[in-house]
Amino acid sequence: MDPVIIVGAGPVGLTLALALARQEVPCVVLDEGPGKDEQRLARTVVLREDTAALVERLTGLPLTDAGFRWAGWRSMRRKQVMREIDFAARASDTDSPDFEADAHGPGGAAHGAGGGAVGSAQASGGGAHGSGIGAQRSGGSARGPKGSAQSLKSAGLGPTAVAQDSEGVDTPAPLHLAQHALTGALREAIIHERLIKVAVGSRLDSIEQESSGVTAHTRGPNGTWWRGSYLVGCDGPRSTVRKLQDIRFPGRTAVERYAVAALRTELPWPGQALLHRMPPWRTSGPASGEVTARPLADDVWRLDWLLPPGKDLVTPDLLVARIRETLAGWNAGSTPPYELLDTGVHTVHHRLARRWRAGRVFLAGDAAHLLGALGTQGLDEGLRDADNLAWKLALAWHHGPHEALLDSYQAERRAVVAARLRAADQALPLLRSGGGLRSYVPGSGRGHDALLTDGHLGRGPLGAPGTYADSPLAPAHTESETPVDTAPGAPVVDVRVTAEDGSFVQLRERLGRGVLLVVLIAPGTGVWARKHWVTAGIMPRLAAAVTALPHRAELLVAESYPGAAAHTVLLVRPDGHLVTALSGVRPADLYAAAETTLGGPATAEAEAETAASTT
Repeated sequence: MDPVIIVGAGPVGLTLALALARQEVPCVVLDEGPGKDEQRLARTVVLREDTAALVERLTGLPLTDAGFRWAGWRSMRRKQVMREIDFAARASDTDSPDFEADAHGPGGAAHGAGGGAVGSAQASGGGAHGSGIGAQRSGGSARGPKGSAQSLKSAGLGPTAVAQDSEGVDTPAPLHLAQHALTGALREAIIHERLIKVAVGSRLDSIEQESSGVTAHTRGPNGTWWRGSYLVGCDGPRSTVRKLQDIRFPGRTAVERYAVAALRTELPWPGQALLHRMPPWRTSGPASGEVTARPLADDVWRLDWLLPPGKDLVTPDLLVARIRETLAGWNAGSTPPYELLDTGVHTVHHRLARRWRAGRVFLAGDAAHLLGALGTQGLDEGLRDADNLAWKLALAWHHGPHEALLDSYQAERRAVVAARLRAADQALPLLRSGGGLRSYVPGSGRGHDALLTDGHLGRGPLGAPGTYADSPLAPAHTESETPVDTAPGAPVVDVRVTAEDGSFVQLRERLGRGVLLVVLIAPGTGVWARKHWVTAGIMPRLAAAVTALPHRAELLVAESYPGAAAHTVLLVRPDGHLVTALSGVRPADLYAAAETTLGGPATAEAEAETAASTT
């Protein structure tokens, strides 16, 4: 079989390549650039709990080594006395990461106002420069408010800590870091991966499809033809792949605009991300815009100012004035020393491709969708695209075309992103006009700030991980199905499990290998050696049922799972979404659910092609 061709070497394309390689699928990554990324502090990303775990699993690198800042979250109104949402880890000495938004315009890069002229403005307390290096690899030196170096895996529950709001609701804490640090970690992992070839200086200009594969042509110094089994366009908002496939990309332009500055200074709230709505000191512009401040490593902060509608140029003088008045407003009228490191204008667009699949060609990331208003995160959704598509492409690559399974990528992922865009479009007029919120949340006293917080912290319709309850891969309901706290189609909780070799691991560590996971809930097994219970009770019957499944599966045992009774059996997809929970060992129902999860029975045509490819 020919390799999978991935067009685009951004975080989504590199993540997809690593995810496929982990499942023994070779890839060619067509990189239009030189193979390295510009270091920009004004361009940062946010990873929710499960996507942060995905990146760590693929790179083998704790993201603390890539340079991020654990942070709290403070939301303030005019009087700065609203409420605070603390990131409280399960371990008393663990700090939590803050959120961050992508800083990119239509071309996927942070655009400095006036061609980067803002970076030459003089800052109080030090000379500013426009070539800030971002949150560089710190070797675990990123420190939280208590000064303790943290790694993701030391936070207590899997890779991250939890955020708890004023109502006592736990939310997995998001993780924020510079985008060049993320891509650097992914590129470093790819260097050591034998199944991935990165072709730099390779700009795509044509695609030809046949029933047996895809041919792509690149121009440039090393222009040539590439032959692949499938092709995935991860080439950003101006996707060449999307245009060559004549796929429409409707939506709205410039939904929101932000002026962005990265600077080194001290603020009164170390280690906390700030959202200040309608600050009273605003003199350099309209009094309605909100200001956010997000901490990076080494006393560096990223500040974002919501701009009024329009295309007014953000001049160096205007940005410096906003920096000074904001710092003074947060420091009782006195502007502390600061060093201006990087600037940009973040323009948010909302667009959704009509199709995400055209035969053997797929779209992912910004090539398929653009979002980012009100704390929604485009890159985070792009990584979910890669995670969803990787195991389906791997199964088709190894076992022959399975059209229903490949079609489910668009059905699942496009529906989730469309729901996110609808939620943002509904909330935007209410949040930006200042009225009508109670009609949006009937019977609730929640304010504008709480709704904004949902987007930034990754919960509710604006931010919570998408579920695939209405997926074509969802099995029919059976009498043996039993409820647990995770709904079918939602991501599973990262509980500790016993693997087949008797070792204790986290459930998420077994994801991404192209196999189904069958998890038996068996209280008490954690205190006994595996040899004492692996051949007792229902284990032999369950092991036989797992062996008979239509696809390779791994049997795991957990002492407990939220909302699950003893002897509950969970079936989990390779990307970590729950298929179903069954009461006891039901071989027929387990088999039927697994078969549906794989897109249904393989067709005779696919079986014939698989046989031909192996002879």
